[in-house]
Amino acid sequence: MAGHSHWATIKRQKSAADARKGQLFSKLARAIQVAVRQGGPDPATNPKLRYAIEKAKEVGMPKDTIERAIKKGSGEVEGEAIEEVTYEGYGPGGVAILVECATDNRNRTTSEIRKLFEKGGGKMGAAGAVAWLFERKGLIVVPCDAIDEDRLLEIVLEGGADDLKRTGSKYEITCDPSALSQVQTSLKQHQIPVLSAELVQLPKSPVDVDHETAKRVLKLMDMLDEHDDVQNVYSNINITEEEALALAQS
Repeated sequence: MAGHSHWATIKRQKSAADARKGQLFSKLARAIQVAVRQGGPDPATNPKLRYAIEKAKEVGMPKDTIERAIKKGSGEVEGEAIEEVTYEGYGPGGVAILVECATDNRNRTTSEIRKLFEKGGGKMGAAGAVAWLFERKGLIVVPCDAIDEDRLLEIVLEGGADDLKRTGSKYEITCDPSALSQVQTSLKQHQIPVLSAELVQLPKSPVDVDHETAKRVLKLMDMLDEHDDVQNVYSNINITEEEALALAQS
């Protein structure tokens, strides 16, 4: 779990720059369109859409841009047909990697993602190659200095969470994807600050690697994440908060 959340923290630090150049808004608009196509245009009855809209609002996406993406997804406004595709593969050291994409051209995206895997010292695998090593979860991160661990555990379990673990200076709360909004509401009611709340693919058994391998894996993940069609990148690498920050600065 720590590997994902700590790499994601570094990724979020780049979000402002991404938003300025439009890449992040484009990715989030595609996520909204996919969610609408899969579950309808009403966020009240479509949890995936509600989550996509919340992420868009967090980075300051204009309301009209969000509404336009919803209309494109529902067919009210003409636009390219966006589909969701997940690629699986291996990074340096045999680390498992999942790449979630939203694309209007599957063949082009497949070719480009395969080339990025190869460029980064990895290899793209067939469907099912590594997906079994991950499980879909809601993940909420809370700063440790915000509340006592025992009290937080009591609150989140009552709110529908599955587990809570302390990793470095943060608490990581996991729950079933359908319970993410409910747990968030419970934290808000108790005025507990939330650093992030997202739907993720968490590794069932994170793997340890040496410093150089970790550096190469994170470089590959960055390369994949920068692709316009990529929504999320996950790996089963185990990395501490301190290691992630050190690697980001090296």
